[in-house]
Amino acid sequence: MKPTEKREPGPAIEELDFALIELLFFAYRDFTSDPDAILSSYGFGRAHHRVLHFVNRRPGLTVAELLDVLRITKQSLARVLKQLIDTGYIVQVQGPRDRRQRELYVTKKGHALAVELALPQSRRIHSALEEAGITDRAALERFLRAMVNSELRAQLDRPEPTGRTSEGESQS
Repeated sequence: MKPTEKREPGPAIEELDFALIELLFFAYRDFTSDPDAILSSYGFGRAHHRVLHFVNRRPGLTVAELLDVLRITKQSLARVLKQLIDTGYIVQVQGPRDRRQRELYVTKKGHALAVELALPQSRRIHSALEEAGITDRAALERFLRAMVNSELRAQLDRPEPTGRTSEGESQS
């Protein structure tokens, strides 16, 4: 829409929840700050973090599925994925049912980095829940799930990972 085009009337300004919007912006900024600092020492950015996170949590995720989850272009994913493969954090395996599919797995090194990035975020979440006195985790999960577009919520209902790396060895 061009700036000169007329827009449909929206809600009154007082109906907008600027306070929660700002809290979400600040929370996201600080939630990502710890991993950002770690990633910069590897020469990686947030895109690398997201790819590592989902491949670690969903071993065997296909490139097509990852594109769907991340909602990024093939070109953006290709650059990030190439870096993670070339540096030994992720391996790409031909799909057993369809040779055109490429399944993704973290290596031991990739799993270690994914955990290193998740640890400060997990600590931040637990600390914030404790400070806020929130004990009903299920209510918080329902809220966050409800924040995801309804047509995309099926992506949240994935089975837990098997705990295996690409080499078939336990990650623990």
